[in-house]
Amino acid sequence: MALSAQQIPRWFNSIKLSSFINATQLTKHCTRRGKTLLHGFSAQPQMSSDNCFLQWGFKTYRTSSLWNSSQSTNLSSQENNSAQSTLLPSMNEQSQKTQKIPNFDSELSLEGLDDLPPLSPLQPVSEEEAIQIVADPPLPLSSFTLRHYVDHSETLQKLVLLGVDLSKIEKHPEAANLLLRLDFEKDIKQILLFLKDLGIEDNHLGTFLSKNYAIFSEDLEDLKTRVAYLRSKNFSKADIAQMVRNAPFLLNFSVERLDNRLGFFQKELELSVKKTRDLVVRLPRLLTGSLEPVKENMKVYRLELGFKHNEIQHMITRIPKMLTANKRKLTETFDYLHNVMNIPHHIIVKFPQVFNTRLFKVKERHLFLTYLRRAQYDPAKPNYIALDKLVSIPDEIFCEEIAKASVQDFEKFLKTL
Repeated sequence: MALSAQQIPRWFNSIKLSSFINATQLTKHCTRRGKTLLHGFSAQPQMSSDNCFLQWGFKTYRTSSLWNSSQSTNLSSQENNSAQSTLLPSMNEQSQKTQKIPNFDSELSLEGLDDLPPLSPLQPVSEEEAIQIVADPPLPLSSFTLRHYVDHSETLQKLVLLGVDLSKIEKHPEAANLLLRLDFEKDIKQILLFLKDLGIEDNHLGTFLSKNYAIFSEDLEDLKTRVAYLRSKNFSKADIAQMVRNAPFLLNFSVERLDNRLGFFQKELELSVKKTRDLVVRLPRLLTGSLEPVKENMKVYRLELGFKHNEIQHMITRIPKMLTANKRKLTETFDYLHNVMNIPHHIIVKFPQVFNTRLFKVKERHLFLTYLRRAQYDPAKPNYIALDKLVSIPDEIFCEEIAKASVQDFEKFLKTL
């Protein structure tokens, strides 16, 4: 049986204790009345009376044959040895005694070590034993990063394998603490299976969970109820999967909130049920985001830009992002199109994607066409240029088909601006 580093000192001490008891019993029988052992048991071997001496050093051991041979010594030798017991032994005696010390590893039996009591955590250890102890660094009581806990948390390890970005989660201490308390098999696995059954592919799970880590705090039955509600509103399974991918927090909202949002857009925009459903499928953030930008933009289109209600309906069903677009960008784009390029409302309504284009790109191409005297946006006149082609096609096609110039000419012109 192999001994651990901590068991060897305990075993060795038990051997010394048993040898001490045997030696004490032997000396009681061997010493004369009135004689005592001098100096007890020291690190160096000492001679005692009646030659009933047991050599004590780093290893103490005597066989019964050694004791029998010591009884044959004469009385005079015993007295001389007793008189010299306080003196240091000679070099020859020391060398002889050293040679008689048995091999500790080969002669001591390992029997009985199994009967030793288990080691106590409070048992002191020697300096040599302490050096051999290798302990993992303790986990910090608090940390700004999850990397200290990954090696000790099966949940974090499996989330990393799924592609979850822990650097995003650790920015939110409440979310990080939540993950550290969750058990993967009991708390997380069932949510993952639910998402996969919903239609979230494996390669999208990591991105989804990096954004919506709070889904692990939701009750699974509540999530199923919200999906059932969307299905009752004739959203297909593919529609729901698309909505959840594009708006990861969608299922974190209650059925009451989802129902109120759908009702708001249907009433505010005066859309049919089908158009309302198509609108939120294309931009599901309408169900999860704030309604204030939506209400503000509706006022801008109607009061500041002068669009009619049916024109607003047409534009937002074509480009749903117009409901949440930046107010300043909307007004600047419309001002340039209507007041600089002289494009009327009904033409802009036909090409609402112009509001999704960067204004500087519209300016560059319009100025180049004006320089070439080709800036003609009236469909009733020759050489008409549609707004969608003006803003959507690449520079090479724009120069070749619309401007009738080379890309080099366009780049030279831009340097003059």
